[in-house]
Amino acid sequence: PGEIHALLGENGAGKSTLVKIIYGSLQPTMGKLVWKGKPISVANPAIARALGIGMVFQHFSLFDSLTVLQNVALALPPVSSMAGLAERIERVSADYGLPLHPDVPVVDLSVGERQRIEIVRCLLQEPQLLIMDEPTAVLTPQEADRLFVTLERLAIEGCAILYISHRL
Repeated sequence: PGEIHALLGENGAGKSTLVKIIYGSLQPTMGKLVWKGKPISVANPAIARALGIGMVFQHFSLFDSLTVLQNVALALPPVSSMAGLAERIERVSADYGLPLHPDVPVVDLSVGERQRIEIVRCLLQEPQLLIMDEPTAVLTPQEADRLFVTLERLAIEGCAILYISHRL
């Protein structure tokens, strides 16, 4: 907790495969995962999220025809109030320097803003481990700098971060 670790390697080295195993998107053929000192089996991403493991993928999983709010709601357990979720999105996104407007259709957003949705959606699940697969690949230098500030804050707050990149 509270540390940022980098997983570096060339394209094709297996970085994304490893983190997909940690997140339950792929199943290992050998070896074991240990989480908080105990061996675990992560059969799917829902189990990973229940364990406190969140992941922001390199390729977005957003629906262009839906709003920011609708896209976030699809990834979370059912909520009693969409208005309450919209307020949480605005508050969390502003608090972490990743401002989003819940009512905006995703189709109208830049690539950097779309990534903000993925990050905020993950943050709303309050992960203990945040895995980020090549998060700066689609960002401008300014957006990447802003992301690093956000990651430093998350680490200060006790979140463990695994940052995957093929670039030093």
